[in-house]
Amino acid sequence: MFAEFYGLTGKPFQLTPDPAFYFRSVTHRKALSYLGYGLAQGEGFMVITGEVGAGKSTLVAHLMGSVDPAQLSVAQVVTSKLDEKEIVHVVAQSFGLEIQGHDKASALGAIEGFLHDEARAGRRCLLIVDESQNLSVSALEELRMLSNFQLGNHPLLQTLLLGQPEFRSTLQGHDALEQLRQRVIAAHHLEAMEVGEVEPYIAHRLKLVGWNGNPQFEEAVFAQLHEASGGIPRRINQITNRLLLLGAVEQCNLIDTTMLQAVVSEMESERTFVEIPAQEVTCPKPLTEPSAAMGEPEQLDRSEFETLLAVRDAQIVELQDAVIELATHLKSATEASSTPEVTALRDQVARMEARLLEQEQAVRQTLGMLIEWMETEMDQARAA
Repeated sequence: MFAEFYGLTGKPFQLTPDPAFYFRSVTHRKALSYLGYGLAQGEGFMVITGEVGAGKSTLVAHLMGSVDPAQLSVAQVVTSKLDEKEIVHVVAQSFGLEIQGHDKASALGAIEGFLHDEARAGRRCLLIVDESQNLSVSALEELRMLSNFQLGNHPLLQTLLLGQPEFRSTLQGHDALEQLRQRVIAAHHLEAMEVGEVEPYIAHRLKLVGWNGNPQFEEAVFAQLHEASGGIPRRINQITNRLLLLGAVEQCNLIDTTMLQAVVSEMESERTFVEIPAQEVTCPKPLTEPSAAMGEPEQLDRSEFETLLAVRDAQIVELQDAVIELATHLKSATEASSTPEVTALRDQVARMEARLLEQEQAVRQTLGMLIEWMETEMDQARAA
């Protein structure tokens, strides 16, 4: 794996949020300042929006790592398409409350009682709602109603809403959300990283896993990487993962623009699908079952599609790492002698490479079907 080849102690560009890798870009510093101000007010709503992969979850995880749990009780909700009744029960569950029955009144009563108990114990309560763009307007209005709970003149619940850019548009433009807008005390939209931030971002993450200058990066790589990724941190991670993997395969200690162009072209080609007639489609079993990962086509949104792509990239990298590791062992064994063990290693490498190819083809085909379904649904919606 490239971590071994470059002497790294971990994975510097993993796709899942990790507060340990938090990077203070200009836009993230602003967001953190707004959140700090909002938390100090102890009431109302805070709103953070940004593209998929912009670093919203990492930012919040970093912020939560700095708060005292003895003073702030935090609950987090990752939403799907919830209505006003469902959101109340989900909020109750996020605070660890067991509701007898499924009526809304019982859930509201349990939430209010919990908030009062926390206030008497000297703790404030913060509700973090991720993927807020999935909430209905009625569910958002229900969250506003929860903010009415008070003990004397002191509000009992503060809410942080995280969402994609479309949530920002909904919040700003929907007439029914005027009262919620009036309770927003801090808001920030995470922009893409600036071109000059890519190099320190890469160095920051590498240094956290023991980077000692190997590999080196050609200076022009960073500007081209910014252009290819749009300055979105998760996309930078995806591309850089592939770059380091290619560097390890080719045993290169210098990452240059030629390698970057090869990786970007390869990733672009993986998103180009050949149309296959429906009667000819045979789908091999992918690493993740489509029935569990995709859900019904009409319910698949942009966030879920990006998640599928991220999972696909992570699984491919794991297989490629395994092939490199086996190839390294094979090289060492071959230099020592030619034995049955060497032959067995060669066979194992061949099987792993075949499996890698098979899984890449399976995921490409599955995602191709996914895109076809999405386009069909969009055509039907337009026709209707």
